[in-house]
Amino acid sequence: MNRFFRLIPLLCLILVAPVFAEEAEEADGIPQMSAAEREAMGILTQRVETQLMAEVVTAPGEVRLNRYRSAEVGPRITAQIIHRHARMGQIIQKGQKLVTLSSVEMAEAQGELLISDREWRRVKDLGRKVVSEKRYVSAQVTRQQAYAKVLAFGMTESQVTALLKQGDVSHARGIFDLLSPQAGTVISDDFVTGRVVPPGTVLMEISDESRLWVEAKLSPEVAVKIKLMNPARVSSDQKNWLSGKVVQIHRRIDETTRTLAIRIEVDSQDQSLRPGQFVRSLIQVSAGEAVLAVPKEALVLLSGADAVFKVEGDEIQIAPVERGETHGNWTEIKAGLRIGNEIVTQGAYVLKSLLLKSQIGDSD
Repeated sequence: MNRFFRLIPLLCLILVAPVFAEEAEEADGIPQMSAAEREAMGILTQRVETQLMAEVVTAPGEVRLNRYRSAEVGPRITAQIIHRHARMGQIIQKGQKLVTLSSVEMAEAQGELLISDREWRRVKDLGRKVVSEKRYVSAQVTRQQAYAKVLAFGMTESQVTALLKQGDVSHARGIFDLLSPQAGTVISDDFVTGRVVPPGTVLMEISDESRLWVEAKLSPEVAVKIKLMNPARVSSDQKNWLSGKVVQIHRRIDETTRTLAIRIEVDSQDQSLRPGQFVRSLIQVSAGEAVLAVPKEALVLLSGADAVFKVEGDEIQIAPVERGETHGNWTEIKAGLRIGNEIVTQGAYVLKSLLLKSQIGDSD
């Protein structure tokens, strides 16, 4: 019985050898092609080299705004929207005017500031020798409180300074501007002019879209392999990839999906990604080692075995290979190729179809 099992590997080799021998003859069905002819047919080649193959974890992900580079803009008091200065999709700078508002509360606060400022300047000009200490301190504190109040209501220091320079209580009309706290893009502006909004209403959302987040979902068993700052890549079409890195690992497992979210920060200055978009993410979890590897598109299945098309001059031959692991777009080759061999990396299935047609013709 043991002798029988020892014979199994030998029998497999005997069965496989004729397959590759037959396919080596079938390669004769592929005509010789010059480099220009191959290129015209969409067949591209490259030299085999070593690649740094690292263990990679694949996971679905969703693009999110970078909340650390985002801000919500809205009034701190009840106010009416007077004018819109920016629109959704517009790129703005820090301190740029976004919305003009009018508020009864602000008008009262502005009036109190102008009155207290006038009293404070009068008392200060008279000096401590003329007015009592109590009146001097009271005027000073009242003015400081009024100044702080209009700032708390939403005016900026420059706006307050301009109001005080006018010095006329008739200018205390309660009109003030909301300014952008940062540079970025207007993500949303869900309001209409003339609407009265309560405190805390978000009128605009501003975000710097040059660096976005991708929330990748992993099982807890796989997520334990992920470390902060691990390199990552994301793509929405499996063709164009953006580089990033792991910046955060969520602490709580999603109760519905039983997955753990991994936050990847990607450089998206080309604006190829949009918040809410679904992507595929590849997260590198090991340093990897240099191995002989080929693009996975170069591999074809012939008679149930892996092979590539090797180019020597104008001739194209079949090269059976033993494949290893695939990481990203690269597949390790354990046997069958050497460094420097020229192989077909694009258009391998065109050549495979030529072989199949040749087989059909021979059978006829």
